[in-house]
Order: sequence, then structure tokens, then C-alpha cells
Amino acid sequence: MIVCSCNVLSDHDVRNAVVAAGELPRNAKQIYGCLGCSAECGRCARTIKTIIDEALGPCAKACCSGCPHTAANDEPAHDFALAAY
Repeated sequence: MIVCSCNVLSDHDVRNAVVAAGELPRNAKQIYGCLGCSAECGRCARTIKTIIDEALGPCAKACCSGCPHTAANDEPAHDFALAAY
């Protein structure tokens, strides 16, 4: 489904950007940067944020102990984001 008609971004594009990003994107602006575009009208920002939150699951607010984004020493390992997936 197209979520951003200005940049022709689909929900799959957004989810793939979350998975592929070295640093976990937490907002629409970061997703636009990952996908090499920028916000035009901004109507999709809330939808993109919802998709990011869904893609990150429990990590949407912050990584926690035991999270797949957390290294063995319990420090955030955002450079290895979603490597376990």
C-alpha cells in the first residue's frame, strides 16, 4: 500500500528501511533520509510513524534488556540492528 504519494513510498519500503538501517529510525524524517527523499506535504508522517512502531515492536519506545537490538553486554547495539531477524 502506498503511504506517501508524494515520494511514492509503500508500507513495505518503510518496513524495509527500518530493518536495513544501521541506526534504528524512530521518526518519519529519519525514514525519508534512509530512503533518499524528503517530506513534501507531510500527510504521511503519522502513518509512517505507526509503521515504524509496528516494525520495531516492543523496541518502538526504547530498546530494553533482552531485546535483539541489545548486545550481550546490555548496551544498545544499533550498529547491528535487527541482525537477528
